[in-house]
Amino acid sequence: MKTFSIKWKGSKKPKKQRKYAAKAPLHIKRKFLNAGLSKELREKHKRRSVEVRKGDTVKILIGKFKKKTGKISKIKTKRGKIYIEGIQRKKQDGSMVEIPFRAPNLQIIELDTNDKRRFMKTKGEAKTETTKKEEKAKVKKEKKKSNGEIKK
Repeated sequence: MKTFSIKWKGSKKPKKQRKYAAKAPLHIKRKFLNAGLSKELREKHKRRSVEVRKGDTVKILIGKFKKKTGKISKIKTKRGKIYIEGIQRKKQDGSMVEIPFRAPNLQIIELDTNDKRRFMKTKGEAKTETTKKEEKAKVKKEKKKSNGEIKK
């Protein structure tokens, strides 16, 4: 795998997994920046995780800053890192520097709702099971009605 390949199916070898992630183009690296939703948001949006965006409020799940919350200030897609407002470390020279986090180590508590298209259904997204069942029931009713009309 000298260059990035969409046809790559996967491997058990960590070396190849790391190489896939490192060589991926930015539009695919962006999809690696998914963070889990809180229980309330999962129920509301019927999804388990969402791509993080600037302005989302997140809770840190792992590390020194565990259980702290803050808004996302910037995202470095190329490096796969997320920076949170107010979470900083003091350097040796006394200056403050933001700490980078990985998306799986964060949980989204509150979503930035400025973009109305963020949760719109895409063309390829499958219909929910309830709507499929309703459609099947409608088709059966129509068949029964049409069969009854033919017999009369």
